[in-house]
Amino acid sequence: MKNSGGKPRAGAVRKSKKGAQVGTGGHGRKALEGRGPTPKAEDREYHAAHKAKVLRERAAEKAARGGRDAAAPRGASGASRRAKTGDESEIVTGRNSVLEALRADIPASTLYVAARVEFDDRMKEILSIATSRAIPILEVMRPELDRLAGRDAVHQGVALKVPPYEYRHPGELLDYTIRKGDTPLFVALDGITDPRNLGAIIRSTAAFGGQGVIVPQRRSVGMTAAAWKTSAGAAARTPVAMAANLTQTLKDFKKAGVFVLGLDGGGDTSLPGLSFADRPVVIVVGSEGKGLSRLVTETCDAIVSIPISASTESLNAGIAASVTLYEISKLRAEAKAAKRS
Repeated sequence: MKNSGGKPRAGAVRKSKKGAQVGTGGHGRKALEGRGPTPKAEDREYHAAHKAKVLRERAAEKAARGGRDAAAPRGASGASRRAKTGDESEIVTGRNSVLEALRADIPASTLYVAARVEFDDRMKEILSIATSRAIPILEVMRPELDRLAGRDAVHQGVALKVPPYEYRHPGELLDYTIRKGDTPLFVALDGITDPRNLGAIIRSTAAFGGQGVIVPQRRSVGMTAAAWKTSAGAAARTPVAMAANLTQTLKDFKKAGVFVLGLDGGGDTSLPGLSFADRPVVIVVGSEGKGLSRLVTETCDAIVSIPISASTESLNAGIAASVTLYEISKLRAEAKAAKRS
């Protein structure tokens, strides 16, 4: 029964035609509450980020299960790395560098491939190794790859994200070389700050039979992406050691029977026919501007000069090291041939 105003009496319930109650409130509250916050991309099974997370975890488990030659120092192949807090990873660019890093079994975290990249034998092997090791492969547009690689890097359509470089201890490398029965041949850098010079010296050291490169802890270039690129993959095979004090390290090498040869245009010993070539040697290369430091010069057993044209003032540090390594390698080969005959 309705009141005079035509409205239902207080407490009355109005029915719809189908008998559903209207105006009760609360029946649709749960539907309005939603499903809660959206899960992270890596927690959604259908999302690519989740698949990448699974692949990373599998790769980490596989790396943890992998063994290492107990006799060899970590990094004897140049592939030693250590995990650090924060994202301090390096981006290795270029097909040769990426391929050599993968061949050396460096625990890479991500492989970036440019969209519509041209495939050759190197790219096929890169993808094959990355797939077999469950390394996440991300296809990115070239502008994004340019940003990852750096403004001056030539990435050739591929880049590899690797953990920070782990430098070896100079004494450790020397002991390992002696235990193997090899004649030590190292290159030490004194005041060189250009990563491209470091990369070129690493490449020459690998090419001419050297066992490693030594850099000082202070006022020196380190293993950056530019050094990786310039080494053309040799950094994956040739270890780099860091000396807390270069002069003291050279003195320790001398005590172990290694001859310390400094390179300088005004040296009193000529490189051709070097009499020290068949002995354990560490070659010290100074910066292009200042040359060898005073303390290092005083530590050297001999200061060696490379004969060049009078019209040329000096050689690039990387070229000077390469020429010296070649000459020592040649003289050692001749000495071995003479012993066999």
